[in-house]
Amino acid sequence: MTDSTQNPASALNIWNRIDKAWAFTAGTLILVAVLAPGQLWPTLEFALKAFGQTAVFIAFAVLAIGYLRASGAESVVAVAFKGRETRMIIVAALVGGIAPFCSCEVIPFIAALLAMGAPLSAVMAFWLASPLMDPAMFLITSSALGADFAIAKTLAAVGLGLFGGFGVLALTPTGLFADPLKDSSVSGCGCGTSSFDDTPKWKIWRDSERMQVFRAESLKNALFLTKWLFLAYVLESLMIAFVPASWIAGTLGGTGLQPVVMGALVGGPAYLNGYAAVPLLAGLIEQGMSQGAAMSFVLAGGVSCIPAAVAVWALVKPKVFLAYLSFAFAGSVIAGSLWAIVQ
Repeated sequence: MTDSTQNPASALNIWNRIDKAWAFTAGTLILVAVLAPGQLWPTLEFALKAFGQTAVFIAFAVLAIGYLRASGAESVVAVAFKGRETRMIIVAALVGGIAPFCSCEVIPFIAALLAMGAPLSAVMAFWLASPLMDPAMFLITSSALGADFAIAKTLAAVGLGLFGGFGVLALTPTGLFADPLKDSSVSGCGCGTSSFDDTPKWKIWRDSERMQVFRAESLKNALFLTKWLFLAYVLESLMIAFVPASWIAGTLGGTGLQPVVMGALVGGPAYLNGYAAVPLLAGLIEQGMSQGAAMSFVLAGGVSCIPAAVAVWALVKPKVFLAYLSFAFAGSVIAGSLWAIVQ
């Protein structure tokens, strides 16, 4: 007889092996086929066409990420945490604004820095800026939302890092952030980790091992971007078809502070990841979302989305976690308000 007690474990193993992004995409399309069959083909057509239009940017982004990984360019991040504290904050924010890391990918690195006594101010500057922009995201953002928005978001990422870094520095004498790390160890989030103890070697074609890393990283990121962007385009199509433009315009449109604050508030729970958020944001803007709300949405979402928040919570004590979220929200509202003014 078959031991039925193994079935739950087997089902769990199968579920763990399923890629959640592709599963969500398939489930969404099945629901569309059942509930609104007339919308299935238009949704697929929209997603495939949109994906085709951004394919050249995706390809360039994939190759750029592969090259950065293979060359060991990420090791320059360590330079940000040397010297005077004010210099560290500035350099950490600048490096974080262009470094190709997601929020949870830097967790092991951040944990090591804090354990070795690196100032929380510089770490916070890097932590806030790092998930918001990188070379690949800049290209994809430029293709969907325009170069002006991509440049403004890059500047906002650096500004948010500076805001959080100097905010922590100002509060450090109070003892509020003493001993920031939790005692528990930090588990990985699935993004992978990077080596920071190597000198970058730019001529990767002369090293077979680095070329192997280049091929593996390029393939991994091609699959990553493909699954998330295709899902985002499917959701964008459905949003345009079924979400009333008047509702978005009334909630997130118009001028003033309200739409900017609302954009920051809904950014976290509505955010998938930085790449998937771009086409969704394009759809929201088309439906009436204001530019200021769009900026606050993409900044607050990148820093405080559920995966990022869980990773931060696992590492630091509640007071540091609260400061992280507070700086993210306040900085996003400020940046969104400034972007609304210059538009």
